[in-house]
Amino acid sequence: MKHTCNLSLITLAILAPAASAEEIPHYFGDEIIVTATRFDAQSRVPANISVISGDEIRNSPALDLPDILKTRAGIDVRPLYGQMGIDATVDLRGFGDSAASNTLVLLDGQRLNPIDGGNINWSTVPLSGIQRIEIQRGAGTVLYGDRASGGVINIITDKSGARRASVSASAGSYGYRSLDASAGGGSDTGYANIFAHGASSDGWRRNSQQDQQSLSGRAGFYLEKGEVALDYAAYKESSGLPGYLLPDAYRADPRSTRTPLDTQSRSGYRLRPGVKIQISDAVTLEAEVSDEHSSQHWDTVSWGSVYDRDNHTQSVTPRLRVRHGLGGLASETVVGIDYYDGRVDARSSAAPVQWATQTSSAAYFQNSTALTSAWTVTLGGRSQRMEQRAHQDAYASWFTPTMDGSATRTRNAYDLGASYDGQGWRVYGKTGRTFRFANTDELFGLDLVTYAPVFAGDLRPQQGTLHELGGSVNAGPVKLRGAIYRLDMTDEIGYDNSAGANVNFDPTRRQGLEAEVDWQISERFKTRLAYAYSDAEFRDGPYAGKRVPIVPRNKASLQLTWDTGSAGSYSAVANAVGERIYSGDFSNSRGNLAGYATLDLLAAWDMKPWKVTARLLNALDKRYAAYAGYASYLTPPNYFYYPADGRSFALTVGYDFK
Repeated sequence: MKHTCNLSLITLAILAPAASAEEIPHYFGDEIIVTATRFDAQSRVPANISVISGDEIRNSPALDLPDILKTRAGIDVRPLYGQMGIDATVDLRGFGDSAASNTLVLLDGQRLNPIDGGNINWSTVPLSGIQRIEIQRGAGTVLYGDRASGGVINIITDKSGARRASVSASAGSYGYRSLDASAGGGSDTGYANIFAHGASSDGWRRNSQQDQQSLSGRAGFYLEKGEVALDYAAYKESSGLPGYLLPDAYRADPRSTRTPLDTQSRSGYRLRPGVKIQISDAVTLEAEVSDEHSSQHWDTVSWGSVYDRDNHTQSVTPRLRVRHGLGGLASETVVGIDYYDGRVDARSSAAPVQWATQTSSAAYFQNSTALTSAWTVTLGGRSQRMEQRAHQDAYASWFTPTMDGSATRTRNAYDLGASYDGQGWRVYGKTGRTFRFANTDELFGLDLVTYAPVFAGDLRPQQGTLHELGGSVNAGPVKLRGAIYRLDMTDEIGYDNSAGANVNFDPTRRQGLEAEVDWQISERFKTRLAYAYSDAEFRDGPYAGKRVPIVPRNKASLQLTWDTGSAGSYSAVANAVGERIYSGDFSNSRGNLAGYATLDLLAAWDMKPWKVTARLLNALDKRYAAYAGYASYLTPPNYFYYPADGRSFALTVGYDFK
């Protein structure tokens, strides 16, 4: 880490201000993209970035955040149970079963991914509180570190002090009901907003009932040149666990359950105080301190056990942006430090007590220099040090001894890229290095001969090299964005059920293309087409040339929106996912999991201050499984499926008090 800190200081010294901020021309584009720099700034950093606006979110048929994301190029979403997003996995650029550890999800630039292998708690981010979502495809490791090999999804919340108050209620199929309320306001001294969300459903499958509540918001006070603020969230959710279905049950009755009494629940909080200070016209400081805690409980009657897990993480993330000159050129450097410290404790009525700790410290920098009004060059680097420890108690009934282990690893990443901005068009190219450390769940291994617990200390961090070319064109009513890429991975971390452990895979490769077209056909009618081709395969070892499981080669979505004005607005979203290799089938010998296509519809009538919205999800009642696999550990070995929900309807009535 010292090398990166020194490199950051050297970079600042070399690019010391050659002119005052007022004298430096600024050629960083006209679109505000926070994810590209970790600051709210105009930027021309070379990357394939899409933005989902707040209006698009509110006019989407989707009821949860993962379903909104699935309409964008390069994103595959795999829910296990229901349409409230509780168990949904979001996959950027085809990482399959390890997607949750390779797609980094941020809330206002701060991590939502837990340090273990658990899912993101989507319910703490109410849709009504989102200003926009930025999707940066490709490695975001330099700025954000571990787990960003596939890309970064940054959810930007509404921080305005605008006076507002609203409430909405929904009801729908299979006992779905929800209630949302929000309020906000501000003055010359500060602002505050609050969002409350509650929803529940009886579920499409038996024992797939879901219930969630959350309270979140932000309060801030203005300084003479900046602000101090506190982001907060508290949540509680629960759901049934209907489990997978074997082939005969899946075909005969996909709404059935294997585990009619199994349930899970989760609760927790998040506190993130932060500060933003404009030190001078050229220098900005931002920093956050975060404290997060979650408690999870599983009552698995089918296994005769109760399982509890507590996850507590604290972080400090200061960073500095310096706008300076390099021979009179516009140049900007971001330097920062990320420190995370977390612990996971797990207890079970039928297994040994486990705990794991993880401490991560990193330094990074990113510099962008406008060589001309068109050309911009970007260079960045990060060094990250990860200290991990895992422990498991001895357990007499399992005849297992105590397990203790620790490991300290350091990895480096870099980005080098250039972009050219023409009149209404842009092209860019970039190359870089990415990495990922094992999450805390992956630290626990098992000796298949003695069944004794072992520390996975020989599990090496994965590393990858990314090459990417892309660009965009704005031609009046038509906007086109696209990219082609290749990511070569070594030591990729994943689970091999034949070994019964997490392993370092033989070298893999992901390559493909992504394209999005927005067409404003007329003042009231617009459409968006998104398509991604993903070729994810092993490039060496016994599986050389075989596809990575559960990654579709082809995925497309089409959205049509018609705003009639006083007669309401209407939208239709079609989503198509191609065939995939079954999870666990590295030899590609078990056939293909069928692809599927769904259609979601929305109609909304804005009769201020009232708004009525009707949604029809999976309108054609398509029967499919977003996730399925083949398991050799079943007796006998067999396929297993997680059926997706059938057709459902929801009606929402909202009232705006402002």
